[in-house]
Amino acid sequence: MSAPAGIDPRGPRFAATITAVLLLVATFLGLTGISTARFPGQWLSFAPGFDFAFVAGTSLAPTGWAIQVAPLLNRALDPGFLLTVVIALLFLWSVLSPATAPWGALFRSAVRPRLAPPTELEDPRPPRFAQGVGLFVVTIGLVLHLAGVPWALPIATAAAFLAASLNAAFGLCLGCQLYLLLQRAGVIGRSAAAA
Repeated sequence: MSAPAGIDPRGPRFAATITAVLLLVATFLGLTGISTARFPGQWLSFAPGFDFAFVAGTSLAPTGWAIQVAPLLNRALDPGFLLTVVIALLFLWSVLSPATAPWGALFRSAVRPRLAPPTELEDPRPPRFAQGVGLFVVTIGLVLHLAGVPWALPIATAAAFLAASLNAAFGLCLGCQLYLLLQRAGVIGRSAAAA
């Protein structure tokens, strides 16, 4: 089995830059949303009919994390959660169809024509695997957020932001490195002749 055609290594870095910005915003929203809110205090919902407000300093005010007592709809309508769902869908799109993924298409149509041809091409499998790792990390945060685990969403988006920003700024793709490590161990990426 021959290796797939190479891709311009600047494309994944371009995508990582946009993804890092989105993840930074998602992390901020996660830090300021229901995921980290504590009682007593006041927290308001975006879900009509499910407003959840409480008054600080009363003996009736619950204590603990707001996310643990908030209804599922409130957790799902948290702005940080909604943006992270969009990011997860973009990761999924990049894994299932990298040729049509929005950031790759934008790079190929608007950015690459303005650049000199790349001096070398890279194997597309490690960046695609890295998108899958990003999808896994943010999905864990989404599931734990819906389950009512405090801080799960901002921690997951911050971890993905760290990885995306390392790729964007320094060309260090942690998911790609993990792919190569697993490939050397013989876990993934084996050719049909070697199997």
